[in-house]
Order: sequence, then C-alpha cells, then structure tokens
Amino acid sequence: MRIIGGKFKGKSIIFLKSTTTRPLKDSVKENIFNILNHSNLINLNISQSNILDLYSGVGSFGIECISRGSKKVVFVENDKHAIQVINNNLKALSVLEEAKVVNNKIINFLNTKIKEKFHIFFFDPPFAKNEFIEELRLIKKTKIFSSNHIVIIHRERETNDAFEDIIKPVIIKNYGRSKIIFGKF
Repeated sequence: MRIIGGKFKGKSIIFLKSTTTRPLKDSVKENIFNILNHSNLINLNISQSNILDLYSGVGSFGIECISRGSKKVVFVENDKHAIQVINNNLKALSVLEEAKVVNNKIINFLNTKIKEKFHIFFFDPPFAKNEFIEELRLIKKTKIFSSNHIVIIHRERETNDAFEDIIKPVIIKNYGRSKIIFGKF
C-alpha cells in the first residue's frame, strides 16, 4: 500500500492483514482524490480542510490527506491493532502533529463534545454493517460540518443503504466491488 499524491507520494504505509479491516485499494483512493480535486460539483481544497476519517482501518485515506496538506485529520477506529498501525504510519512519516488518533467506537466519539468543524467526512465501514447511517444522523444533528463540506462513503457496489433523508448524494461511482458516494448534509 502506498501514498499516491502529495509530499509523501510513493512512500509505503504499513497495512494490517486482518478479517476486521479492509484496505482501500490504491486505484479507488486515486479516483476519490481525482474527484475531490477536479469535479466542479465539489468545491473543496484539501489543504484547507479538517478531515474526519471514520472506520479508519490503517489510516490510508487520512494519511493521503495529510500528504496533500490537510490542516488536521482525526482518525477514529475501534480495532486496537489497527490503531497501532495508524500510529506507526504517522510516526514513520513524522506527522503526529497533523493528526489525532481516537481508539473508540464511532458513535461514542460522536457523542462527545466535538468543538471543531470538519470539511471532509470519510466513512469506510464494514460492508456487512450499516450503523454508519445512525452516525450520519448524529453528525447532521450535532452540526460538526463546515458549510462547505463533503461526505464520502465507501460501500460494496450491491448495497442499497437508505440514507437519502440524511445526506443528498452528489456523485456516485462504482469501481469493481466498491461504490463511492459523495454527498452533502
């Protein structure tokens, strides 16, 4: 697994061989960043953004954002082994100050008093689960999003999650088994 853009382009990151985490494929990640950078439907500058990377796994999405100059990335992951890998990856790149790593369930984290506003929300939940829908509701309710924001959700292509009453999809793309939804609250 590698970083595909920014100041750490080409550097490898450690990934976890596990049944509980699934790495975001480089090709899918590259397409996500192409859309973020070039779509006229999304008007965001990653280098000016606070990122909330939920279901972080080994942190490949958030680390990619740090490489591209994001202000700050908050990684939230419940798996302790994945948290170790995130911390090791951040330490290897000497970017611990640009990140906050939270070892907790997403819903517990979202129920804390979060003071900052985020521009990019990245959800990469297990394909078989849909708890993220309740988490989307909570984000919308607590208004921790900036007026200029985007929600990115990585799902299995065949899933039919009902979240249109929470976010409005702007772009939906399929890449192999993956479906990427870009939306706004």
